[in-house]
Amino acid sequence: MLIIPAIDIKDGKCVRLRQGVMSDDTVYSDDPVAMAARWVAEGARRLHLVDLNGATVGSPINFAVIREIAQAFPQVPIEVGGGIRDEDTIQRYLDAGVRYVIIGTKAVTTPHFVQDVCLEFPGHIMVGLDVRDGKVAIEGWSKLARHDALDLAKQFEDNGVDAIIFTDIHRDGMMNGLNLDATVAFARELTIPVIASGGVTNLDDIRALCAVESEGICGTVTGRAIYEGSLDLRAAQALADQLSAR
Repeated sequence: MLIIPAIDIKDGKCVRLRQGVMSDDTVYSDDPVAMAARWVAEGARRLHLVDLNGATVGSPINFAVIREIAQAFPQVPIEVGGGIRDEDTIQRYLDAGVRYVIIGTKAVTTPHFVQDVCLEFPGHIMVGLDVRDGKVAIEGWSKLARHDALDLAKQFEDNGVDAIIFTDIHRDGMMNGLNLDATVAFARELTIPVIASGGVTNLDDIRALCAVESEGICGTVTGRAIYEGSLDLRAAQALADQLSAR
């Protein structure tokens, strides 16, 4: 079970949003590279980076800082999402040292794009499904699509994506616990790994996640909890390792 710190980048700064609302942000650092260094020092085995401006406009805006993080920590796999909507952007990120790219809006609006890029970049494609009441939100969560999240996930599984990142929008940034039932129900229907996101608050959430790891949940993305101190990253990963070894 991987505990994956989130570094959400808006206007070059490290921030966290509440329920994906761009205007409801908290700035935690003016230096995302230094923040990445902190999480790596605390034992992060992967980093989750999001270009929030890119997600809104549909193309990379904070590419330079993401490249700087990838090049500063080549030993740490990095997954990046936000505004990745064409093959050239994927290639740029991979060339910069990013391990995985996360397709979000484009996966929902143009599903065949996922199949194409899985063939072109095998082993490097994830899909992020941001879900509210079973439906998928797109364009930085500003719009709700009509697509059923699980139907899409099964299609992307067939396409060959490496993993699905499942985010419950109601819980994201609110620090009121994971929607574990929804995440487990989702993961059970797939054979590829699912990464849980949205609502992780404390070590009890880590214990609960580890208890259902066998359902196909391989990790969790955490943001506000580690920034505000309700979850200690090093302790969380140590606990996950201990419980996973049983």
